Amino acid sequence: MKLSARNQFKGTVIDIQEGAVNGIVKIDIGGGNVVSSTISMNAIKELGLAVGKEAYAVIKATSVMIGIDD
Repeated sequence: MKLSARNQFKGTVIDIQEGAVNGIVKIDIGGGNVVSSTISMNAIKELGLAVGKEAYAVIKATSVMIGIDD
């Protein structure tokens, strides 16, 4: 797989919360970090996503917000 997005994190699917239209997929990318994404149920099925399978979290954003605690 080749993509223009530079933020690609390989990990393991640890949870899928299925909804009527969308699902929330959580991927453990190591180091105690988990990436969560809401995608369509059709995409979940087409990709064959399941807990324990390897997958990539690919992040391509036009804006990223940064915050700090006061």
